[in-house]
Amino acid sequence: MPEGLDYAFGRPSATALHDAGVKFVCRYLSHSPSKNLMRSEANALTAAGIWIVVVWETTANRALAGRAAGVADAREAWAQARDCGMPDDRPIYFAVDWDASASQQAAINAYLDGAASILGAGRVGIYGGYGPVSRALAAGKAAWAWQTYAWSGGRWADGAHLQQYSNDHTLDGVGCDYNRSLTSDYGQWRVGVTPTTQEDDMAKVSSLGIAGKAATPQTIAAGTDADITWTQEFSDKHGLHGDKGKSVVIAKEKYWAHVDVTFCLEGLTPGAKLDVALTRVKDDGTFIDDAWRLPFVADEEGVVTGQLSSQFGVDATNRLRVRVYNTSDKPATVVASVLDRPVTMAKASLFSY
Repeated sequence: MPEGLDYAFGRPSATALHDAGVKFVCRYLSHSPSKNLMRSEANALTAAGIWIVVVWETTANRALAGRAAGVADAREAWAQARDCGMPDDRPIYFAVDWDASASQQAAINAYLDGAASILGAGRVGIYGGYGPVSRALAAGKAAWAWQTYAWSGGRWADGAHLQQYSNDHTLDGVGCDYNRSLTSDYGQWRVGVTPTTQEDDMAKVSSLGIAGKAATPQTIAAGTDADITWTQEFSDKHGLHGDKGKSVVIAKEKYWAHVDVTFCLEGLTPGAKLDVALTRVKDDGTFIDDAWRLPFVADEEGVVTGQLSSQFGVDATNRLRVRVYNTSDKPATVVASVLDRPVTMAKASLFSY
């Protein structure tokens, strides 16, 4: 499981969230009670030790309605959040849930200004893709930012507090999206509780990826195998990796690791087969074993996309990598994203045992 989840109309139980190791959830405020955070839910999450983040969303492009809409929405959002036990100093994110253009930013900024007139500028956040998020941060219209990988083209905005990096997962029978925090304070709260700067109950997380489509992307020759080289670090608060982008996790003690990897490989012959594995190696890179290895088949465009998810133990003598076994007749190119294909990334949530 990832560090954080967001979900709408369904609700995983607080017990299921806790048992999966989820540290925070992002929940809705809106005019639709069926998807909204409720006080009873907030109480249960608080009792389970799970942090809460709230986002206001009615229609996807509501922010185009400008300042007056921002005033009205912030007033209603704050009333709902307060009823759920959110402390007075916590922010509310406001959704820009479409591929907003630069020409639409003036209306979005006006909407955020309207929200700030009710909440105060320091409590206004934005949710959206790279464009509206980066522009709102640069203009000082949002103090908090939660970015989705959608409409972002593999780019991540500097200064964001949260990243929604993968969609369409399930926990406890409920559809969820995966999120990670980039700062110790990302706007989270529990009923009546604001986190202190001394608190550090974040999951031990290593989040790596490939930043955009590299000028010289990694290729894995036909008939060979190689570990994916990660080029961007999204989160490594606890120093879990660092060997020039090779390892997903470098263990400093004994852990039980949960690893989720999505990947995209291109340049193959349609129908070609290859394997991708979560691999354990010693500190010097000596192969130990493939902890989890699965076969994949290239589509009609010669592209392989897929996901690996597994749990297994690591300790101070070994580390985890993602290895591609290219048994096809052409080189495989590792890319970050192609059209709507997932960004290549790895995430490991580690818990001592």
